[in-house]
Amino acid sequence: MQSLWQDAEAARFEGDLGLRVYTSRLLGADKSLVLHGGGNTSVKVQETNRFGEREDVLYVKGSGWDLETIEAPGFAPVRLAHVVRLAGLDRLSDPDMVNELVTNMLRASAPAPSIETILHGVMPFRFVDHTHADAVLAVTNTADGEKRIREIYGDRAVVVGYRLPGFDLAKLVASEYAKHATAKTVGVVLLNHGIFSFGQSAREAYELMIELVGMAESYLSAHGAWNVVPAPKPAAPEMPSHEFASLRRAISDAAGKPMLVSACTNAKTLGFARHPEVSRISQQGPATPDHVIRTKRLPMLGTDVDAYVRAYREYFATHAPLASEPKTILDPAPRVVLDPRFGLASVGRTARDARIVEELYDHTIDVILRAEALGGYVALPAKDIFEVEYWDLEQAKLRKGGTPPAFTGEVALVTGAASGIGKAAVASLLARGAAVVALDLNPAVATMHDRPDFLGIACDITDEQAVHAAMERGVFAFGGIDMLVLNAGIFSPGRNIKDLGTDEWRKVMGINLDANLALMRALHPLLKLAPRGGRVVVIGSKNVPAPGVGAAAYSASKAALSQLARIAALEWGADGIRVNTLHPDAVFDTGLWTADVLAERAKRYGLTVEQYKTRNVLRAEVTSRDVAELAAELCGPLFAKTTGAQIPIDGGNDRVI
Repeated sequence: MQSLWQDAEAARFEGDLGLRVYTSRLLGADKSLVLHGGGNTSVKVQETNRFGEREDVLYVKGSGWDLETIEAPGFAPVRLAHVVRLAGLDRLSDPDMVNELVTNMLRASAPAPSIETILHGVMPFRFVDHTHADAVLAVTNTADGEKRIREIYGDRAVVVGYRLPGFDLAKLVASEYAKHATAKTVGVVLLNHGIFSFGQSAREAYELMIELVGMAESYLSAHGAWNVVPAPKPAAPEMPSHEFASLRRAISDAAGKPMLVSACTNAKTLGFARHPEVSRISQQGPATPDHVIRTKRLPMLGTDVDAYVRAYREYFATHAPLASEPKTILDPAPRVVLDPRFGLASVGRTARDARIVEELYDHTIDVILRAEALGGYVALPAKDIFEVEYWDLEQAKLRKGGTPPAFTGEVALVTGAASGIGKAAVASLLARGAAVVALDLNPAVATMHDRPDFLGIACDITDEQAVHAAMERGVFAFGGIDMLVLNAGIFSPGRNIKDLGTDEWRKVMGINLDANLALMRALHPLLKLAPRGGRVVVIGSKNVPAPGVGAAAYSASKAALSQLARIAALEWGADGIRVNTLHPDAVFDTGLWTADVLAERAKRYGLTVEQYKTRNVLRAEVTSRDVAELAAELCGPLFAKTTGAQIPIDGGNDRVI
C-alpha cells in the first residue's frame, strides 16, 4: 500500500474542499480500498453565511457519488452544529435522521448526505476518511478477528464491534472513542465493516489510511495469508454457450425481467469455484454488508436456479418477521454464480451492474482466501446481512435510476455494424438500453464504443467458424442473444445479366443470402431462450419489390433473403420469435455512396445531388438513422404482435406503391 499523493497534482485543487476532492479520488482509485460508491469522506470548514456570520460546515460525501470520480458538488454541506446536536439524542429513526440532515443542508441542489454523516461530524478532526479495505476485512472476518486487529493496531485505532450504519453506529463510535482513544489514536476499525482515519489536513488523513491499511497487509503477509490467490491464466469456459444462455433465461425468469449474465473465467475464478471447501467458504456471507445490495448475501453454487430461489425465499421468510417494519421480498434471483465449468458469472440488469458485481466478488474472493489462510473466514450472521439488504436507506440507492430504457437487460447482435445502417442500428439499440454485439469485417468495429454494454468483433460472416466464435464471445459476455439485425451485405457494380460472371453472382449470394442463412440457423436456439421472445430484423431493399436494371445479383439475393425471412416467420412463430423485414431505398449516408458516385448518378437523371437524394414521393431524404430507428422499434413492444411484415422505408417509391 503506497501513498499516491503528488504535490504538483495537489496544487491544482484549491482550499480544503478541493484537497478533500483530491484525496477522495486517490482513495477511490484503489479498488482494494473502496468499490463502486463504497466508503465516504468529509471535511469540516468555516464559511460565512447570508448574515455575515462565521459558521462551521461539514462537507460529507453525498449519496450516489463515487469517490474515484467525485467533484466538489458531490459533497453535501451540512450545518456541523446541528449534526453534533443530533448525536446527543438518545434515539433517532432513519427517516428522521435523513430529514434532519437534508433540512440542514446549505445547498438545495446538493445530494443527500451520507448515512454516516453523524459519525463524521462527531469525530474531532477536520478530515475523516472511511474505506472498506480488503486487507482489514480479511483480518476482521475471522473467528478471532477482534484479537488480531488489536494486535495489529494497539492504541493507534479504537476497535468497535459491528453495528448497522447510521445513528446507532455514530453513537457507539463516539462513546467507544471517548473511552479508549489516546494521543496515539489515528483511526477506528469497525469489525466486519471497514476502517476510519483522521487528520487535520487532507494529506494527513489520506496517508494515515494508507499506513493503517498497509499494517494489515503486512500482518497478513507475515502470517502467510497475503499471496494466496493464483496469478490469472488464460482459460476458456467449459460449458456450451447454449447452456449458459439457458442459465441466463432461468435467472431472468426468477428475477421477473431480462437480466444480463457475464462470465469471468480465469485461473482465480476457476480456482475458487473448484476449491474443495467452496460450499463452506462461499456460503457464509459477503465481505462487508455494503456489498449485499449488489451481490445478495450468497452466490449460487452450480446452476440450479430453482433451488437458489427456494433458499432465498426461506431466508426472507426467516428474517422478515423480525424486522421493525413490514418488508416486501426482492427478486430472488442470484447475482453471483460459481461453477467449476466457467468460474464466476455476474448478474445485473445492465452490463455496468454486472461488471460491478464481478468486481465486488473478485475482491471478495481475495478477502475469503486470505481470511481462510489466517485461520478461517467468518462472515456476519444472516440476520445482520438481511438488515442491510432490506434497509430502506440502502434500497434507496438502487431506486434512483428511474424507469429503465425499453431494452434493459436484453442483448442484440448487429452485422455490418461498422458503418451506415449497421452503425446507426448499434447506436439506436444502445440508446434503448440493450447490450450490443457488433460484427463487421472492418477491425474498427472493435473500438466503435468504449462502454461495458458493447462488444465489437471483427468477423467475416461468410466464415461459419468465425461466426460461431463471435457468437460464443457474445453469449459469455452478456448471457445470450435476444435480437438480431441482419444488415451486412454488398452491392456489386452495375452489370447486365449478359455480363454477370458466375463468381460475382456467387460472391453476392454468399454474403447477402448464404451467410445470413447460417447466422439465423446458428442463432435460432439462442433466440428461443430470449426472456421476452426473440426478434429478427432483416435489412432488405427496395429492389425486392422494384428491382432495377443492372442489379440482378443484388436484387435476387435480397429477394431470396426476404423469402427466407418470411419462411422463418412462419416456422419460428411457435418459438416466440418474430421476424420482420425492412426495405430501405436511397440511403446515401453509407459507405456505398461516395460524393463522386452521388454526383454521377444525379447527373444521369439530370438532377442536382440534393434533388437526387430526395427523389421520392415525400421528397424526403432517408438516412441510416431513419432505418436504424425503425429497426429498433420493430424489436420493441409496439410491434410485439407483428411478424412476417415487409415495410418500406424509402420516402415513397412510385414503382413500389
